[in-house]
Amino acid sequence: MGSVHKATFVLFMFCLVVLGRAEYLKYKDPKQSVGVRVKDLLGRMTLAEKIGQMTQIERENATAGVLSKYFIGSVLSGGGSVPSSKASVAAWQSMVNEMQKDAMSTRLGIPIIYGIDAVHGHNNVYKATVFPHNVGLGATRDPELVKRIGEATALEVRATGIPYVFAPCIAVCRDPRWGRCYESYSEDPNVVRSMTTIISGLQGDDPSGIKGRPYVGGSKKVAACAKHYVGDGGTFMGINEGNTIIDNNGMMTIHMPAYYNSIIRGVSTIMVSYNSWNGTKMHANHHLITDFLKNKLKFRGFVISDWEGIDRITTPQHLNYSYSIEAGVGAGIDMIMVPFAYTEFIDELTSQVKKNIIPMSRIDDAVYRILRVKFTMGLFENPYADPSLVGELGKQEHREIAREAVRKSLVLLKNGKSAYTPLLPLPKKAGKILVAGSHADNLGNQCGGWTITWQGLTGNDNTTGTTILSAIKSTVDPSTQVVFSENPDSTAVDSGNYDYAIVVIGEPPYAETFGDSLNLTIPAPGPSVIQTVCKSVRCVVVLVSGRPLVVEPYIGAMDAFVAAWLPGTEGQGVADVLFGDYGFSGKLARTWFKSVDQLPMNVGDKHYDPLFPFGFGLTTEAKK
Repeated sequence: MGSVHKATFVLFMFCLVVLGRAEYLKYKDPKQSVGVRVKDLLGRMTLAEKIGQMTQIERENATAGVLSKYFIGSVLSGGGSVPSSKASVAAWQSMVNEMQKDAMSTRLGIPIIYGIDAVHGHNNVYKATVFPHNVGLGATRDPELVKRIGEATALEVRATGIPYVFAPCIAVCRDPRWGRCYESYSEDPNVVRSMTTIISGLQGDDPSGIKGRPYVGGSKKVAACAKHYVGDGGTFMGINEGNTIIDNNGMMTIHMPAYYNSIIRGVSTIMVSYNSWNGTKMHANHHLITDFLKNKLKFRGFVISDWEGIDRITTPQHLNYSYSIEAGVGAGIDMIMVPFAYTEFIDELTSQVKKNIIPMSRIDDAVYRILRVKFTMGLFENPYADPSLVGELGKQEHREIAREAVRKSLVLLKNGKSAYTPLLPLPKKAGKILVAGSHADNLGNQCGGWTITWQGLTGNDNTTGTTILSAIKSTVDPSTQVVFSENPDSTAVDSGNYDYAIVVIGEPPYAETFGDSLNLTIPAPGPSVIQTVCKSVRCVVVLVSGRPLVVEPYIGAMDAFVAAWLPGTEGQGVADVLFGDYGFSGKLARTWFKSVDQLPMNVGDKHYDPLFPFGFGLTTEAKK
C-alpha cells in the first residue's frame, strides 16, 4: 500500500471512528440507566427544545409540521376529541403514528407522549368497553377488581396507539351537589385509598419492588395520572372549580391520603386541580406542588396542569397570561396543558426565562421529570402504535370484567315493604312484566358523562353495549311477556295485569360544571313514573345516577330500590343481580341524605342523620 493510499485509509478510518462516535448517543441506548439517558439528553437541549417538552397541545392543533417546528412534548385528546366520528382503531393508530413521525423528525428525535381521558374505560372511543364510573366502583369495595379494570383499560388504550391516561380521579367527594361526584370513589378517604390499585393495573407493578418511583411496565401498559391535586372534592357547596375551605389537618387527612398511596404505587404523573384552597388557586400553590409534593413526598414523576389550568389562575381567565405562566410554572407545574394558545405560551415562557423571571433550574426540573417518565415507559424504544393490539378494544373478556363490576356495584337499599315480603330476586318466569322509565333502554344514559363526548350523549346509537331492557329480555324465561313503556299512563298500568314492574329512571349524562346541582331531584318524569307504576304493581325502582338523589318522598311507594350508579355499557350486570343469578353485595360508598338541607353530610359528622348510612347495603343470595 503506497503512502498516499495509507493516508487515505487512515483518514477513512478516522472518519469512521468520528462518525461512529457521533452516531452513538447515550440517551438513545436502552442499556444505559434512565438517569444517565435523561442527563445526556437534557445536556444537549436548547431552551426552545426544553420549553417544547413542557407544552401539551390539543390533537386538532397538532397538524403536519407543528410538533417538529415547536418541539412539542405532548398532545392530548380533550373529551370527545377524536380523529373522526366513530373512528376505527386503525384510524386512531394512524393519527398517533403520523404525529409521532413528525415529533421524531427533529434533531434530537424526542417522542411525544399522547394523553387521553380514559376515566371509565377508553371512554372516548367508539366500541370501547365502558366500565362503571368510580362512584359505582367504590360501592364494590373490591380493589382487586378495580386493578383488573385498570389492566383492561390499558390494553384498550394501547390498542389505539395511546400510552398515557388522565386517570384515576382520586377526589374525595364530600358534597354530592358537585358535578364530578361520580368521578370519586367515595366520601371516605380510606375507600379512595384502597382503589388506587387501578394505578397498578394501568401501569403494571414494578418487579424491582422499589416503591415510589414512576413505573410503566412496557408497551401494553400506560402511564397513569392521579388527579386533581388537591381538594377538588371538598369545594364549598360542591361548586366545581370552587374554593375548598378546610384547615391543614382536614386537607391532609381527607383529601391528601390517596396521593400517598398513588406515589408509593409509582404513579407517573399528577394533575393539578382547578379548585382553590382557602382562596389560593391550586395551580399557583408553590407550597403544595413544590415544597410538599415534590420535596416532602418525593414525587419523581411530572406534574401536569389541567385544561387551560394556568389561564384560570386569574378571573376572568387569561386576563394576565404572563402572570399565569409565572405563577403556574413557578409553583412547580412541569407540563402545561395549553390546548390552543400554545404559541403565546411558548413565546411568553421563553421571554421569562431569558429575563430570569423563571430560572433555568425550574425549566430543567420540569424537563428532567418529563424525560424520566418517557424513558421509564420505553417511549424511545416503542414510540409507535402496536398493530397486534387492535383486537383488544371492546374485547369480550373486558366486557365480562365490566359486567362483573356492574353486578358488584349495585346497592340494594330496600327489598320488600316488610322484611317478610322481599321482592328480589325477581322470578324469571312470569306471565307479563312491565319495564318503564327513561333509563331502561338508553345506553347513553346508563354510561353518563365522559362517554364518546365530554358531556356524554343520550340514546343507543353512539356506541355498542347492552341496555338494561335488552338485558332483562335476554334473562327472563322465553314465555315471560316483557312490555316496555317509557312513560306509561295509569290506565295502561292498571289494566295491564302485570306480575311486577321494573322502573329504571335517573339523571341525564353530564360532566363537570354542567352537573353541579343544588336540588338533586330525580329529573322528570321519573317521580311520576314511580308513582304511576308503583301504586298499582309491585315494583323495583332502579336509579341510574352519578350520586344519591332525593328519594325520600317516593321510597314508601317502592317495593324495592336499587342504586345502579352509572353502570356503563354492560347492562347485563343489572339483570344478573335483579333475577338472582348473582346476589347483591354492594355497599354505599357515599351517605344517602334525606334532604339537600343536610349537605354537606359525611360519615363521622356530629349531626349524621341519613336516609341510608355510609356502608349500608342489603344482600340477597344467588338462586341455586
